[in-house]
Amino acid sequence: MRIAATLSLEEAAVRLWDVLVVGAGPAGALTAREVARRGMAVLLVDRSAFPRWKVCGSCLNSRALATLAHVGLGSLVADCDAVPLNRLRLAARARSVSLPLPEGAALSREKFDAALVRSAIAAGAAFLPETYATLVGVAGDVRMLFLRQSTRELLAGGRILVAADGLGSRLLAGEPGIQNVSVYNSRIGAGALATGGPVDYERGTIYMACGSAGYVGLVRLEDEQLDIAAAMDRRAMRDAGGPASLVSQLLAEAGWPPLQSLESLAWRGTPALTRRASRVAGERLFVVGDSAGYVEPFTGEGMAWALEAAAVLTPIAVESVEGWTERHAARWRSVFHRIIGERRTSRAAATVLRHPRLTRGLIRILERFPGLGQPVIRRLNQCIRQKAVRA
Repeated sequence: MRIAATLSLEEAAVRLWDVLVVGAGPAGALTAREVARRGMAVLLVDRSAFPRWKVCGSCLNSRALATLAHVGLGSLVADCDAVPLNRLRLAARARSVSLPLPEGAALSREKFDAALVRSAIAAGAAFLPETYATLVGVAGDVRMLFLRQSTRELLAGGRILVAADGLGSRLLAGEPGIQNVSVYNSRIGAGALATGGPVDYERGTIYMACGSAGYVGLVRLEDEQLDIAAAMDRRAMRDAGGPASLVSQLLAEAGWPPLQSLESLAWRGTPALTRRASRVAGERLFVVGDSAGYVEPFTGEGMAWALEAAAVLTPIAVESVEGWTERHAARWRSVFHRIIGERRTSRAAATVLRHPRLTRGLIRILERFPGLGQPVIRRLNQCIRQKAVRA
């Protein structure tokens, strides 16, 4: 069911908001909800109509589920009929290993993001979908945005701005001193949804096939569709003739059943996956979620980082509304760098996945000693919230 705007563009423009949040993905929607729950006047803006689909592995790991429970949304995933995840199957060059996962869930981004937006609205946040936001600057103690719907454009203001508009953030292009920079040789993302597919791809398991040109993950969603999400070398994808051909190659290299009619699917791509913002805070500005930085994910870390960062940002944002000083920006930079530091395990996993020989060697070791994989899985799922809050 489509989520309607809760107010008009004109109504949004005549009000001074405590917090403006641009981007209604997991980081933006949860930030809007949590700030609204604390009595702040919040406007959540997104350029898309909701529900909407995004390129994503659609996996929530135990770290993400723990954050949802921490903020009182512990039942949200089950209420959306998510598929419980209990196993990761990793393959490279016709060798594969199966590893148990801690608590996790597969849930389409259409359902998950829409549920978070509804929870933000229920908490008191106002929502404007299909609205483009452009930075104007700071006027006194107010952050200004141009909000555009079709041919109408009006000025809106808020005491604090949260930028959460995702990879390749367009909003930050208008902020002096902040650049969204991709890491050299970063892979790009591509994804699609397939109906049916071989029964070999079962519910409850994340399938990850690794090759020299990238890797592809597959997981069954709540509606039985197969979510396909890949991280690919740009040149290899171009040489293969597109994402469908390269996904077919990766599945064949892994020795897994082929997916029929891949070329006919509605493929979408992403900007470079591994990137960072040159700064994650400015005057009355906080950057959160993929806009702040992203590392190639392994088994759902991307959404876990986004949700956890939103929960940690909330008290800083609320305090800054009540009396902004530069120390609020400094505090968020410090907290964010702690979160970035916790991505070392994911970076290491991404490095291994880039080299099929390393991946195949790892699989051989795990075939003989499967228990060696558990410390890595636990580390990827470990919450850092309490350490970050003490910053």
